[in-house]
Amino acid sequence: MIFSSDRCAALRQLDDFLPAVKRYGWDRNAVKLDHSAVSRLSPAIRHRLLSEDEVATIVLESTPFRQAEKFIQEIYWRRYWKSWLSLRPEVWTDYQKSLAKLDDDHGRLILSNAAEGRLGNAVMDYFGKELVDTGYLHNHARMWFAGWWIHQARLPWERGAAFFYRHLLDSDPASNTLSWRWVAGLQTAGKTYLTRRSNLEKYLAPTLLKSLADGLSEFENPQPCLPTKFDRAPIRQPLIESMTWDSQLPTGLWIHEEDLSVEHTPLGKAEFKTILVTGQLASWQQMEYPAMKQEWLTAALKDAATRAGQHWKTPALLGIEYDLSAQLTSWAQEHGLTQIVTLRPDVGPLADALGTLQESLAAVGVQLRLVARAEDLELRPFAQGGFFQFWEKLSTRFA
Repeated sequence: MIFSSDRCAALRQLDDFLPAVKRYGWDRNAVKLDHSAVSRLSPAIRHRLLSEDEVATIVLESTPFRQAEKFIQEIYWRRYWKSWLSLRPEVWTDYQKSLAKLDDDHGRLILSNAAEGRLGNAVMDYFGKELVDTGYLHNHARMWFAGWWIHQARLPWERGAAFFYRHLLDSDPASNTLSWRWVAGLQTAGKTYLTRRSNLEKYLAPTLLKSLADGLSEFENPQPCLPTKFDRAPIRQPLIESMTWDSQLPTGLWIHEEDLSVEHTPLGKAEFKTILVTGQLASWQQMEYPAMKQEWLTAALKDAATRAGQHWKTPALLGIEYDLSAQLTSWAQEHGLTQIVTLRPDVGPLADALGTLQESLAAVGVQLRLVARAEDLELRPFAQGGFFQFWEKLSTRFA
């Protein structure tokens, strides 16, 4: 399977998939060996080598909206989850706290068994190894795995979410955390997801179904493991700021792994004294990203640096260092900067680090200016309720 780590390759991959968009609504749930029914662009979109709006625009140039709607919906699910979580950031904080309490020898053994295909069910062991070997799982397989993990194996959903987050090339704090919460019955009151044999037999590739037959009996009559309580997460952060900056001051552009096509935003028209592209190595190591995932991210960052250098006609520096605060501070001082401009990261490890970064930079007289994409600010209020309320408001763009 190909998961493009550079923008040009991702655009070619999207172009190759366009003929399949019309069939996507019928084919997308089929878990095939080669996953040819889906675009496999999720890592590129997650790190915004391509933006959601850009993908939708390209698709609609060749396919009528009615025929493309299901594919475009799926593209915007990630943006919905990000918007929903940005309104309720304590859900991410609470997940991190719960996960920290589970970081013990037993928890690490469970994750090791999952990675090595030793969970005890043939179907789930297959998917666990596929995830580790490829950095990918079909969305339907993710739901099956999470449903089994929570409701049949009766394992903490936080550990399963951490397993996915560690290995998926497209792992996203919002979509990963909230999808696992949904399967567990924590995201939507009264709703859980159960993995059923009939669903596996309907959508799993026949060759896989035959080889994994020994594991199917466990899914005959699944029973939910209901949460002890349901707390509807209130909106805690209704507003976020898109900062301005003084273009007359010495200003550097910081490009990070959360948004790798900065030249295709309004920042592309601004001028910068210097450009730095970084990965958050401390987070990679803390989350124990495997080598394959770190290599994909490094390749994507290199592509972003190359494109930035070409666009702004100045070499873009690439640095993947453990201490991001020290890295940004040293870069700013070396180039005499008084401002650093960057696209605001969504809720997640990098956003968690912003306070420390701002303090370190302020100590040497440098302001960190966080600029939000206009489309993100526009869509964010639409995520106060469920996805289809979000989609109803968003889809007026395409009418």
